Amino acid sequence: MLRRVYEYVKDEEFRFTVFNDRIHIVNYKKINTLNSDYILIESYDRRIGIKGSNLVLNKMLDGEVLVIGNVKSIEVIHE
Repeated sequence: MLRRVYEYVKDEEFRFTVFNDRIHIVNYKKINTLNSDYILIESYDRRIGIKGSNLVLNKMLDGEVLVIGNVKSIEVIHE
């Protein structure tokens, strides 16, 4: 039972959630590219590229960021 609680609390899965005006990303490895038109974020087994305009990156916690702006497309690249 304790192991189940630990696995629930220690969530290490890379994922992103898309909202109307923002993208919430957790458990990423690093940010490769960052400008107002394109952001490339890498995890251990894939990358996501976010294209748009007026993109701003807000760091929330370790391994957690929030992308705000006019998102036009999101590309998931599996390695």
